[in-house]
Amino acid sequence: MTLNTHRRGPVRVLDAPDGHDVIIEGRLDVHTVPDIRDAIHAVIVLGPGELRLHLGSAEIGDATGLGVIVHLHRRATRAERRLLLVDASDRTTRLLRGCRLERILAPRHPATTVAPLTA
Repeated sequence: MTLNTHRRGPVRVLDAPDGHDVIIEGRLDVHTVPDIRDAIHAVIVLGPGELRLHLGSAEIGDATGLGVIVHLHRRATRAERRLLLVDASDRTTRLLRGCRLERILAPRHPATTVAPLTA
């Protein structure tokens, strides 16, 4: 159930009773990461609950895009929120596996389950 929708650049935030759904669209690279990072930082401090990053329409373009996801995981953990990756593309999944980040950033497709990011 969506209570409210906020739109800011390539990021759309949906408020839900159990947390927030953050839909990222487009390319995550050195040019877009600052806006994405700032928008999600604002969501992290909004309150408790899960923070679900929907990456189905996103593409990690460079190391900065991958780095912001790792940074957001750490930031959410410090704020006692659980960050989940939802609907990551096969390319993103292969990238996480290639960098050996699949242990903490395990994406899942919504048809199966949503995987928590654990350190």
